[in-house]
Amino acid sequence: MVVTDMDGTLLNSNHDVSSKFFELFKDLKQQNIQFVAASGRPYYSIVEKLQPIKNDIIIVAENGGLIIKNENVLLSNKLNPNRLLELYKLVTNLENTYPIFCTKNQAFILRASDDLINTFSEYYSVYTIIDCFEEITDDIIKIALYHTTNSEAQIFPLVKHLKPELNVVVSGNHWVDISEAITNKGNALTFLQKQLNITPSETMVFGDYNNDLEMLKCAKYSYAMENAHPNVKAVADFETESNDNNGVELVLEQLITESRKH
Repeated sequence: MVVTDMDGTLLNSNHDVSSKFFELFKDLKQQNIQFVAASGRPYYSIVEKLQPIKNDIIIVAENGGLIIKNENVLLSNKLNPNRLLELYKLVTNLENTYPIFCTKNQAFILRASDDLINTFSEYYSVYTIIDCFEEITDDIIKIALYHTTNSEAQIFPLVKHLKPELNVVVSGNHWVDISEAITNKGNALTFLQKQLNITPSETMVFGDYNNDLEMLKCAKYSYAMENAHPNVKAVADFETESNDNNGVELVLEQLITESRKH
């Protein structure tokens, strides 16, 4: 099984998947290697990026809050509804922080400028603009908090007290994500390994940010991108080229060459 994060990993800086990857995917499929896209992105956004192969892969969305295969939901971790109002009040009172309430099929964005909504729509292409909590109509899987400069320095210190009752993770330079305590990509990957009867020694993982740490620990072949956060490089066993230099594809080429020998 090959598992890769999306932003900063499989996607280049323009948020695109290379045509080379789609070519290599045919070989993975031929070799009977299961491909899993594991991202902080919502399900519908990952599907947009991997449209040509969406029926042949497993999607782990919202940092492990949702696992979907062929439109069948295998796992869904919703935030406890009894805590939502309290969380809503907390995150909407943080200065220079823009909360997005993520559900399976859409995002609910609290008042934001057109420029910001344009930025968000790269990740959350299906959204509703809201003015109050009552307008959120679906189960919330994750709250994503966006900061215009640095989420790790500016947002994380103000919400880290929510741990360990909730999972609070810096998932990108601009993003901090809040979800149920059990929600992370590692638990999602462990769930899939059990379901598919695939061991960690048969698993290869690629990642670049702190929301990838748990899943990197679930694989014998764990790769940090050259552009990865220092925490990721410390945990991963191997390193590959950056996301703009086809780091994932380079390793997959080697994997396919090796598996053809066996």
